[in-house]
Amino acid sequence: MTIPAYAERGEFAPRKMIAVLRTTSDELARSLGLGKDAIQRKDRIASARTQRRLRQMAEVLSKVEPRFGSPLLAYAWYRAEPLAGFSGQTAMQLVQANRTDDVLAYIDAVDAGIHA
Repeated sequence: MTIPAYAERGEFAPRKMIAVLRTTSDELARSLGLGKDAIQRKDRIASARTQRRLRQMAEVLSKVEPRFGSPLLAYAWYRAEPLAGFSGQTAMQLVQANRTDDVLAYIDAVDAGIHA
């Protein structure tokens, strides 16, 4: 999926992510490191913090999905696969720690044949 697949009317839409990833709002909130209200209440969905975290996750998922062949497998990787060189942290944990750029750089390095 491309990044626009996760958006609606110019904002990232948690309900679209939930549908594409076949998950629950509780699981999505946990994956983002946010409270459930952040992805359920309209005012909280529109907040800069929530939109930033949704964007970061969408960027990572859209970058790795071609490797895995589906959004579901990309989401499983995002949540569970420890990344080499990051003390066993997953992409999800790094995004939650505002290290999305590190995750994207790691993916680019792996794609280029450089192993972290």
